[in-house]
Amino acid sequence: MNKWIKSHIFLVFLLPGIVLYGLFMVYPLLSALGYSLFSWDGLIREGFVGFENFRKVLTEIPYKERFWNALAHNVKFFIITFVLQTTVGLYIAVKLTQKRPGMGFFQAIYFLPYTLSMVVVGFLWLLLLNPNWGAFNQFLKLIGLEELIQPWLGQESTALITIILVNFWRWLGFPVLVFKAGLQSIPEELNEAAIIDGANSWQLFRYITLPLLKPTIAMVTIITFIWDFNAFDLVFVMQGSSGNPHYATDLLATFFYRTAFGDPTTGAAGGDTGIASAIAVLMLIIIGIASYFGIKIMQRSEVEY
Repeated sequence: MNKWIKSHIFLVFLLPGIVLYGLFMVYPLLSALGYSLFSWDGLIREGFVGFENFRKVLTEIPYKERFWNALAHNVKFFIITFVLQTTVGLYIAVKLTQKRPGMGFFQAIYFLPYTLSMVVVGFLWLLLLNPNWGAFNQFLKLIGLEELIQPWLGQESTALITIILVNFWRWLGFPVLVFKAGLQSIPEELNEAAIIDGANSWQLFRYITLPLLKPTIAMVTIITFIWDFNAFDLVFVMQGSSGNPHYATDLLATFFYRTAFGDPTTGAAGGDTGIASAIAVLMLIIIGIASYFGIKIMQRSEVEY
């Protein structure tokens, strides 16, 4: 018995993590799946309805309209963030790997917003984007671009893209740091050999750096997808749980919150636990499927050198 204990002592160290993971991750997921199969009167569980809640979310008005609208916004949220992070983030990371004075300072500047709470970022940009006295519109006026001044968060055409850009500003430091680590892991001998063969800077990036960086880009993309499809706090702080104006910034997470707990921004109380749980399960399915295929693509893109 003592021999078995000694050979399995690692279980003692794993047990706290397993308990916490099961309590705060596995149990809520299984509970949501169970709740989604019942009808609810507020917080009171009623009869078993099977997949009826899922049918309502996907096919019945008003849930159908709000769900597909929110899903489209999440897709847009991810695509724009992905494009910006992959281009701007990778460009900055390449510049930061160059051996020039002050690169450490600029790296800290780019990473600083990532250390801020999303709630702090939301309130900060609410002040900066205030249509009357916000610093952003005042800056446009100062440089002679008064025609561009507008209520960025107050109109449907600009509200979502504004929040996406704020979110990108906050998260930029993470992909920059990861891309820089990926760039520094590429053996310098490969670049030196290519230079000797006559390769220019673009050819070095196109045929050496980019292929070897594909697994890193794929990993950042998967993490970005998961974050963007769980995005909630920034929209909630800046636009409320209704995704104002007129659901123009509504995401799956705000739709779930509003369905489960009502809408405090409009005074609507109550909620439907069954419908909200069905939305949560659908979010899990979307994220799970996309992450699975993303990991498969990342594994195929790995390069040995």
